[in-house]
Amino acid sequence: MAKKNNKSEKRISNIPQKEANKNSKGVLIYKEGMSVKDVAEGLQQSVGAIIKKLMMLGVMANQNQVVDRETIELIASEFGATLKDEVVTDVTRFDEFKIEDDSENLVKRPPVVTIMGHVDHGKTTLLDFIRNSRVAAGEAGGITQHIGAYQVNHNGNLITFIDTPGHAAFTEMRARGAQVTDVVIIVVAADDGVMPQTEEAIEHAKAANCPIIVAVNKCDKPNANPTHVMEQLTKYNLVPEEWGGDIPFIQISALKGTGVETLLDTVMLVSEMADLKANEKRLALGTVLEAQLDRNLGPCATFLVQNGTLKTGDYIVVGDTYGKIRTMEDDRHIKYNEAKPSQAVLVTGLDEVPFAGDKFMALQDERQARQIAEERSYRSKAKEQASKSVSLEDLFKNSNDDDEKSLNLLIKADLQGSAEALRQSVEKIKVEDLKINVIRCSVGAITDTDISLAEASHAIVIGFNVRPSQAVRDGAQSKGVEIRLYSIIYKLLEDIEAALKGMLEPEYEEVITGHAEVRQTYKISSVGTVAGCYVTDGSIASHSLVHIVRDGIVVYEGQMASLRRFKDDVKEVKAGFECGITIEKFNDIKEGDVFEASIMKEIKRK
Repeated sequence: MAKKNNKSEKRISNIPQKEANKNSKGVLIYKEGMSVKDVAEGLQQSVGAIIKKLMMLGVMANQNQVVDRETIELIASEFGATLKDEVVTDVTRFDEFKIEDDSENLVKRPPVVTIMGHVDHGKTTLLDFIRNSRVAAGEAGGITQHIGAYQVNHNGNLITFIDTPGHAAFTEMRARGAQVTDVVIIVVAADDGVMPQTEEAIEHAKAANCPIIVAVNKCDKPNANPTHVMEQLTKYNLVPEEWGGDIPFIQISALKGTGVETLLDTVMLVSEMADLKANEKRLALGTVLEAQLDRNLGPCATFLVQNGTLKTGDYIVVGDTYGKIRTMEDDRHIKYNEAKPSQAVLVTGLDEVPFAGDKFMALQDERQARQIAEERSYRSKAKEQASKSVSLEDLFKNSNDDDEKSLNLLIKADLQGSAEALRQSVEKIKVEDLKINVIRCSVGAITDTDISLAEASHAIVIGFNVRPSQAVRDGAQSKGVEIRLYSIIYKLLEDIEAALKGMLEPEYEEVITGHAEVRQTYKISSVGTVAGCYVTDGSIASHSLVHIVRDGIVVYEGQMASLRRFKDDVKEVKAGFECGITIEKFNDIKEGDVFEASIMKEIKRK
């Protein structure tokens, strides 16, 4: 039976995409992101005829505008055609395959569980107790230093655990399209309560749309207060089952093992409700959990098999590279000749080091694996500059797409009061069927973690009286994450509402020209405070608008009063040079402050 399925899979893989999705008479194949021109070609009609039909439906569009699926279905019916979804048969797009196995081949698979929570709340100690080995004791400072995947046996049932060093890794994998987790356990210390990383864990678990189980740890301590933890988490819509909610809360002591059996029973109960199944008889598909270049082993990676059976000797395509499985072993260094669904193994034999979150697929032909990898690499390079996230200006342009009917925002502000006021004000904006979703609202400077979460959630980062560092800006730009900075709340709300209505037409854009670090300050009675600065990047112009940033927070915004080199007034100072700067109506300048210079640039709307 296994042999039959493998042949079938290979045959399907080699069907040319243009044949599998050919528009036969009376049938229009729907592909995501279809434009008016694409619809016209698919229906063998003129673009003008399609635009006329759209106008009759109240939709104004040009030939390059993307049309949503519902509208395309109406247009197709007007011309007597039936709309069918695209069937991805191009083997180079294997990570987009929709696997449909015969029910007779499906068997129950173990759940994959990720443990998350605040540092020192007992994540690794819990996992340590579960798998009965001393991981925490051998790690620097007791903090998890790597991603590990471990499979344990609980009353005859296998459970796979993924232990992460932080939420960034979890989010980075999700940002690359990897959905590897079936259940998330959030560990909260009963003597400490909800902490910043607890909030992050909740946000990441919700964004991944995973079932959540809360493990209230350290309940054996004298000052433990599990009820307080339950009360705190209700603010995040995590309501305990005993209070009428749907979130299991299990009180445990990871150190002593109290309640751990109940926690594992709950994991199995949640996984049974999810009805997790896979087909062991097909070639393997799965995701890379981590990868590295080992001095002795060469390129190697931890694979999580999600469907099928992975065997030594299999040829595989993984991300944009390929290889032949030479060896497989688990976390205890036990060698395997085959790995089944939900099993995690360290594999060797890869041509290059893949990325965490990359998908892999097993094949039977080395030449085919190499050709697929080469084609995928070529496509990846071609798309390297494409943005992964949405921008505020093109929100309405894409709002006809079902995936864009909600605007995800990540808000960072200088004060807690400002953050809460912004959240409440933003969530009150209502425009037809468009929805605003605030995935995080917190205080402090914009960080790399914020950018990672925004990338994974396709969110726009809103900064209110805060500024990101240049490194964070560069990271956001490379990941296609838009950062919008404001100091006036009504301007922020106007922009968002205008974007939702499709009327966002800014005439000017604030362009950052450079940064200068304050090295020394001088008090001059007739002038005020003069800041002796060093321009770290870009350039500073004498007519610049200046944001004074202190520890990531904007403490003042104003116009530059003077810019000097030695005793001379100058129009501009470039990176690598020193200068003296005074700010209009502001003298409370301190060493270590950063001057962020910007100009207002007129822009033309496309």
